[in-house]
Amino acid sequence: MADAGDVYTSWRWIGYDAAPGVTALPGADIDAVVRELATALPDPTAPGGLERTLTTAAFAAPDTEYLLARDLSRALLPSDLAGQLHTLHRQGVRPLIRLQPSPRVAQVPWEILAPAPELRLIDLADIGLLAPAGVVHGPTRIARSWAETRDLPVVAVLDPRIPGFRADSELGSVLGRMIHPTPLTRRIADHIDSGRLRPEVAAPAEIFRRTDLDRGWLSRALRAGAARLLYVGHVTAAPPESGQSENTELHLACTADTAGFAEPQRTHRPLSAKDLLLGTHTLAAEPVSGQELWPVPSRVALIACESGGDLRFTEALGLVAAMITGGAELVTATRWPLPTDLAFQRWGAAADATPLQEVVCAVDTAHEATDPVAELAEWQRGRLRAWRAIGAVEDSPVLWSAFATFTA
Repeated sequence: MADAGDVYTSWRWIGYDAAPGVTALPGADIDAVVRELATALPDPTAPGGLERTLTTAAFAAPDTEYLLARDLSRALLPSDLAGQLHTLHRQGVRPLIRLQPSPRVAQVPWEILAPAPELRLIDLADIGLLAPAGVVHGPTRIARSWAETRDLPVVAVLDPRIPGFRADSELGSVLGRMIHPTPLTRRIADHIDSGRLRPEVAAPAEIFRRTDLDRGWLSRALRAGAARLLYVGHVTAAPPESGQSENTELHLACTADTAGFAEPQRTHRPLSAKDLLLGTHTLAAEPVSGQELWPVPSRVALIACESGGDLRFTEALGLVAAMITGGAELVTATRWPLPTDLAFQRWGAAADATPLQEVVCAVDTAHEATDPVAELAEWQRGRLRAWRAIGAVEDSPVLWSAFATFTA
């Protein structure tokens, strides 16, 4: 897709004898539906923003969510392509769509598009996003193969404690207390039993809210060899109007005296995409590249607010690009801010609901599969069935359709 007043869209098929296509989608219609989507998305910085998202906005109930999905489909899914997908659906074939959206529509949850009342795009196809070609074919990129590294350790950074920020502050805990058995602690227990988890811990509770998981530790863990990186925590996305996607920040347990390109926040310095891309260039007398400091494993999950915002920029150099440049061939990240389990419980979900933990488990499981895109898509279809059948807010697409997998 390309923005030029209207949104110009082209598609072609591989392994299927159907005509390619090209069309111009009316820009005014797309601008209107993107504004409609924006009003439905979580905005933790606005007074009452999360409450509105989970109680009265479009994603709060199946009927209103369907209307949004219908409007997205009418504006963004070319009729010829929809017809080709429906033909395959009648034949029992579910293709893989590899999509490269333009910045204008980068936050669209393609999975929920509704070309018909009983069908969503995720029913018709598995969906993955293409990383920008300039990143994939960058001259400094070092690609790592899952087939060759899959038995190496899983490096997990789970809700690290950010220096200078209390647990209930804007950079506080995203998972809450993890002292009782939960879906995620059971998943971590399995990793401990396998002997592949880093940091090495004796019990699941020991891996959450750690104070030692800073950029130095991450560098050592990745240089020792890793199959995957699983991060659950905070990301501060650069605003698209800044044009500086490289300023998107990942929050580890780094103190303010740590060398880096990001500005300190209280007693903490975030790790920016610029750090991952440039390393210590201009910061040290003998600089080391980002790829050497943080050799990124084949598969990366960044479960944090708007961690996958790269494509909202004309020049996509955010965290996804940094991970792919550093070695990843597949990155799962998010399109917008995520409600926590506490937010779901506070505004309509059952007292013991843990939808955020469950999505962490789903992404972690998918990243161990041969085909993570298909595995995660199947999980999303399960969430969609529950949403249609019950309509509980914890099954809302506001959480599960926030996730997108970028492939190189």
